[in-house]
Amino acid sequence: MLNALEDNTNIISTKDVLIEMKCVSDQLLAEENLKRITKRTSGKEQNNALKIVEEIIDQVEKKGDEAVSSLTLKFDGFDPKPLYVNQEKLYKAWESTPSNLKKSLEIAQKRITAFHKEQIPKNIEIKGKYGERMGRRWLPVKKAGIYIPGGRAAYPSTVLMNAIPALVAGVNEIYMFTPADSNGEVNQTVLAAAYLVGIKKVFRIGGAQAVAAMACGTQTIPKVDVISGPGNLYVTLAKKTVYGKVGIDSLAGPSEVLIIADESASKNQVACDLLAQAEHDPLAAAILITTSKNLAKEINKEISRQLINHPRAEICRQSINNWGLIINCEELDSCIKLSDDFAPEHLEILTKNPELLAQRVSNAGAIFLGSWTPEAVGDYLAGPNHTLPTSGTARFSGALGVETFMKNTSIIQFNENALNQTGKSIIELANSEGLHSHSESIKLRISNSSEDI
Repeated sequence: MLNALEDNTNIISTKDVLIEMKCVSDQLLAEENLKRITKRTSGKEQNNALKIVEEIIDQVEKKGDEAVSSLTLKFDGFDPKPLYVNQEKLYKAWESTPSNLKKSLEIAQKRITAFHKEQIPKNIEIKGKYGERMGRRWLPVKKAGIYIPGGRAAYPSTVLMNAIPALVAGVNEIYMFTPADSNGEVNQTVLAAAYLVGIKKVFRIGGAQAVAAMACGTQTIPKVDVISGPGNLYVTLAKKTVYGKVGIDSLAGPSEVLIIADESASKNQVACDLLAQAEHDPLAAAILITTSKNLAKEINKEISRQLINHPRAEICRQSINNWGLIINCEELDSCIKLSDDFAPEHLEILTKNPELLAQRVSNAGAIFLGSWTPEAVGDYLAGPNHTLPTSGTARFSGALGVETFMKNTSIIQFNENALNQTGKSIIELANSEGLHSHSESIKLRISNSSEDI
C-alpha cells in the first residue's frame, strides 16, 4: 500500500544544477511511470536506427573490410588502417599502467575468474532400464567476439567481465572490438585489461559495423560463433539483427538501478548510489522506492548537493530529470511488488533486514544487500558478472556467464534390447503424428517378439 502523500514534482536548484525527480505515492501512477521508464528506448527513434543498422550490415556483408573502414571514418572520424591494435601496443599499455591500477585489475581478474569457474556445467550420463545410454555433453564455442563500448567512458571492467567467462568456458579464439577516438587511439586501460586476460587480437572498431563484421566475417576479421558485450542502441539492434547467424549474450538496454530503502537508509548513500547509475548515460534510470517519507522528501536536495562540481553533472541531470523516479510506499510489501514488476537490472536493498527481503524478490539481474554493498562492488570485482538483463528482461533471463560461450549436445545410444523393449511405443507415437518413415525406421529394426514395458 502506498503512502497518501500528495503526488508532486520536487524541483531543487543548486547553482547550475537543476534536479526535477518526480515523486509519486499513487499505485497506478507508480506503475505507469515504471512502464514509461522500461520503454524509454522504444518508438520512432528505434525504427529509424534499425533501418540504418540494416544498411550497415548489408554493406559489411557485401564489401567486408572496405565497408568497415569507410563506416568507421564516417561515424568515428578516423580511417582504421590497420583495423587491429598490434601486440606491442597491448604490452606497452600494460607496462605504462600505474602499479595501483594494475594491482586492482589483477584482484578483479582473480575474483571474477574464481566465481565463474564455479559455473562450469557438468556433463550428464545416465543408463536406462534396458541398457541404453543417454547424456549431455558441454563444449565451448570455437570463436567469441566481445564488444567493449567507448564513447562517454572507458570500461576495462567490461573487458574482464566478458573475456573471463569465455576463457573459463575454454574458448580458444577471443577477439575484442572497441571504438577508438578520432585519432584512432583506444583507451590505454582497456588495452591493459585485454593484455592482462590474454586477448591476442583487438580491433579498434565500434558500432553496428563491428557487430556486422563479427557476424559475417571480412577479409581481416574472423566470423565468430558468439557475440557478447553491451553497447548503444545501434550496437544492440545490430546484435538483434544478426542473431541466428551467431549467438548473442543478450540485448542490453540503458543501465538502471532500483533502490528499496526504509528509514534506516542513509540519504547521502542513497543519493550517491542513484548518481552512480545516472552518470553512465542520459538514458540510465535511477529509481528509489522507499517507506520513508523523510527520505522521499529530502533525496532531491541531497542529489543536488552531490552534483556540485560533479564531472559528469550534465549526464546525471538528464538521466535523473527524465528517467529518475521516487515512489513512496507505506509498507515493504508494496516496494517488492513494484520492484518485481519493473524487474531491475540492479536492485539495492537498503533496509534493516535486507537478507529477508531479498528472499521475497523474484525478478532482478543482481541484488546488492545492505549499506556496505553499493552497486559499484558488482561492477568491478565482487565476482558475479556485471553484464545483466535490462528493460524488464530479468523476468526471464540472467547475467552473462560461462554457459553463454558453451553449447550442449545430447548423446543417445540404444542397444538391441532397449529398442526392442520400447519400439512399439515409438511406433505408436510416430503413427499418431502421421510420420510414416519414423515408424518404419523402428519396425525395420525391432524383432517380432518385442514387447513394451
